Amino acid sequence: MANIRASLNALARSNAASRDILDQYKNILRTIFQGNPEELVDGAKALVESLIVDEHIDLVTSRQMLSELSEKLSSLPDESTKEICHFIISKVQPRAMSFEDQLIIVRRILSGMYEKEQNWSDAANVLAGIQLESGQKQYSPDFKLEIYLKIAQLYLENEDAVQAEAYINRSSVLQVQSKETKLRILYQACYVRVLDYRRKFIEAAHRYIELSYRNDVHECERMTSLKLAMNCAILASAGQQRSRLLATLFKDERCQQLPAFGILEKMYLDRIIRKSQLLEFDAMLMSHQKATTADGSSILDRAVIEHNLLSASKLYKNITFLELGRLLEISPEKAEKVASRMIGEKRMEGSIDQIEGLVAFQAQDALPTFDQKIKGICTHTNSILEKIRASEPDWVSSVSTT
Repeated sequence: MANIRASLNALARSNAASRDILDQYKNILRTIFQGNPEELVDGAKALVESLIVDEHIDLVTSRQMLSELSEKLSSLPDESTKEICHFIISKVQPRAMSFEDQLIIVRRILSGMYEKEQNWSDAANVLAGIQLESGQKQYSPDFKLEIYLKIAQLYLENEDAVQAEAYINRSSVLQVQSKETKLRILYQACYVRVLDYRRKFIEAAHRYIELSYRNDVHECERMTSLKLAMNCAILASAGQQRSRLLATLFKDERCQQLPAFGILEKMYLDRIIRKSQLLEFDAMLMSHQKATTADGSSILDRAVIEHNLLSASKLYKNITFLELGRLLEISPEKAEKVASRMIGEKRMEGSIDQIEGLVAFQAQDALPTFDQKIKGICTHTNSILEKIRASEPDWVSSVSTT
């Protein structure tokens, strides 16, 4: 170790040509990695210090030597690699503008070490330190997109959806510019996971379904996307949007192969679901999907209670809060709150009579709405024909006669 420091000090005072100095640094680097393994880390630190701190070493030499040192780090034990990477970052960061490429390489190596240990938070934070918008160097949209998506992935693995969303938002413009199909698919996969974490289950389910139909995605991943779409559809708040979503999934023959199809089928057919029937499905959910809501119930409990209430509205004209509570397996007070919320949000037609202690349901007749839509289409078609007749009367008369 003393010999290496002496060689580095002598080199710092040398008046040799830059090419010769570079060759001597390469010899020192070779000596460090071929020498005593116990002194390797200290030797690498001494080399870095000489390259960065010594003002007599030109920038080209420092950059090339840091790059060569980075290439050799993969041959070291993980702990040694991490220690050297942290040292390089601490020494080089004050001069980050001069060593942008080298810092990116070192940070990616260090992040990879943490990722291998499943230390997602540190892996993401190390990559997040990369300055891609500094203005000193212009990076391609694909490169920036790749880094941002990797950071978002790591934050999602750490279940930090807030930080992940920040990097997904940065990626949104870049993915439009990118021609790399793989990166665009990765963006969609990360974005839908953010929606899932934020409990936007209906939107997440639709995007999972889109991914499940992509031919450029592996069959196994397509089925995983479909399974996640089913989970989100089941967890979504009851209402017309979810009903349409359930219909889409129920008619997809692939869903019949999945374990959650039984619950999906009951929801689609408006059957009452008991808590005892949910144990197997609950075990399939991810940790963030098992979170509790403000009233203390789980997301799954809330979704099933709302579904059962909507199913009850198609079976009964009216029902007391006491009986409704028994049907939904909750207290009468909670049953009243759920019913009033769903009626207030226009997700269910009905009214509440607090004096009588009951909720009255109003049957939704789809036929008038359907007729109204047909009438609107016919009116619109008529107006188009009138415009054609006004602009091209000769053509209209010739068509009419034939």
